[in-house]
Amino acid sequence: MNTVSEKKNFIDRFLSVIERIGNALPHPASLFAIFAALVIILSWVFSAMGVEVVHPGTGKTIAVFNLISVEGLHMILTKTVSNFTGFAPLGTVLVALLGIGIAEGTGLIGTVLRLIVNSSPKRILTVVIVFAGVISNTASEVGYVLLVPLSAVIFLAVGRHPIAGLAAAFAGVSGGYSANLLLGTIDPLLAGLSEEAARIIDPNYKVNPACNYYFMAVSTFLITALGTFVTERIIELRLGKYQGNEKPEELRPLTKEEKRGLLYAFLTVIGFTAFVLAGLIPSNGFLRNPEDGDILHSPFMSGIVTLLFISASLAGISYGLGAGTVKNDADVMKGMAKSMETLGSYIVLVFFASQFVAYFNWTNLGLIAAVNGAEILKSSGLGPIPLMIAFILVAATINLVMGSASAKWAIMAPVFIPMFMLLGYSPEFTQVAYRIGDSVTNIISPMMSYFALIVAFMQRYDKQAGMGTIISTMIPYSFIFLIGWTLLFIVWIIADLPLGFGAGMYLPQ
Repeated sequence: MNTVSEKKNFIDRFLSVIERIGNALPHPASLFAIFAALVIILSWVFSAMGVEVVHPGTGKTIAVFNLISVEGLHMILTKTVSNFTGFAPLGTVLVALLGIGIAEGTGLIGTVLRLIVNSSPKRILTVVIVFAGVISNTASEVGYVLLVPLSAVIFLAVGRHPIAGLAAAFAGVSGGYSANLLLGTIDPLLAGLSEEAARIIDPNYKVNPACNYYFMAVSTFLITALGTFVTERIIELRLGKYQGNEKPEELRPLTKEEKRGLLYAFLTVIGFTAFVLAGLIPSNGFLRNPEDGDILHSPFMSGIVTLLFISASLAGISYGLGAGTVKNDADVMKGMAKSMETLGSYIVLVFFASQFVAYFNWTNLGLIAAVNGAEILKSSGLGPIPLMIAFILVAATINLVMGSASAKWAIMAPVFIPMFMLLGYSPEFTQVAYRIGDSVTNIISPMMSYFALIVAFMQRYDKQAGMGTIISTMIPYSFIFLIGWTLLFIVWIIADLPLGFGAGMYLPQ
């Protein structure tokens, strides 16, 4: 008993130290402003030093671009607005939350939550949330916008700490980014980059989008189990009882009007789902790619946020008409406006974060750091399994400073895929290792596009929360996911199991 207690105390002290260090940093918006200024200075220093690398994919020499120059000054002055308005997560968050605001303002979300809490076994709530987080990756970035805040509300409603619910959902959505039972937009994107890299060795090599499906499908259940364990055995024990001011949804029985509203909303969702399926099921469906009938590269996938907005809006309005909470259009607009009120601090943070990310990309500092790290690992002389494990660690580390999965893979694939092909290993095998490393540190990376949004969500329940709070809360997930996923990968290697459709670990003889 003493040993267990000491372990718990040690973990709690360790995470508390991380939280104090992180929260001792300036406000997240100020921190990004400082980072942006630092990038400007470093670009001048490294440019003066003549730092450069050869891009492994194109063979072009990549040098540091100096932002302390006339051209750099012009870029900063002319692109500040477009950096902000073009920041990818901003539009996604605003559009999605407008629709969700209607659903919340009319009372639909609160009623659905009460229905879920009253009818679902509480003992499997964590499992359901983590699993839903993993599956949500199929629908682009919706998990960040919808599931993460919703899970906090659900946990609070059943008397559990809301930040634990938020963490469980965030772990599934972001930490389990590459695991899924369904193919998502990331699969063909990475497969295309892998195929180009493989053709350095074999000009006719093809990599299909489902090449990692078997491994990622099994990984879905692994991440669900590990995420549940960390949430219930580490995070909730550390957080203790919630002492904040947020009040849980009242778990009273549904009224006659609320049941009627749910029926209206349900019928609306059924009708909208039928509309979507009518555009997807036929080979020439109107939501498919008009050129080749593909779904993964189609208006459906690229417009998933718009579809979420429309479906949430229609469901919310239908519920409001049935339940009597919507009398006129003004009631609908109030819900949309209220959802925007909660994003003030997020928008401020995004302004500075977008400038930092843009400067970092302009200077080529991230690209140069990634290429140098890859070259060091390539020349290490390690055997196949240790080298793959080291490769996972490098991908996980680079993910802390370079958020885009496709951007990192575009740099790393031309180095590692040919190298492992020469050792007899398939490009699909190397891609799996990359996807593990790319996923596990998403939840502790400030460079992850939606990190700022998670900070804003957490501040609803802890006004003092900052980057340190997020990182200290999510580090246990990163460590456990990294260890568990790597062990699964090793088992897969030893058992020589297929990775996906038509893809094994070794090159065809």
